[in-house]
Amino acid sequence: MDDRMLYRVGEVAELLSLSKSKVYELIRSGALRSIRIDGCRRIRGVDLRAFVDERCVT
Repeated sequence: MDDRMLYRVGEVAELLSLSKSKVYELIRSGALRSIRIDGCRRIRGVDLRAFVDERCVT
């Protein structure tokens, strides 16, 4: 991941090695935060990083 502010759902799916439908499922469930801009769904970089960090096993 780079330090971009916003990612498209397809980009997040690729970064996480998931399908776009799985990313939408994560958004609907509240596990992955997102925002809407004029009907476009975007995931903030900080929210994507938090999603990954919360799931890291130590």
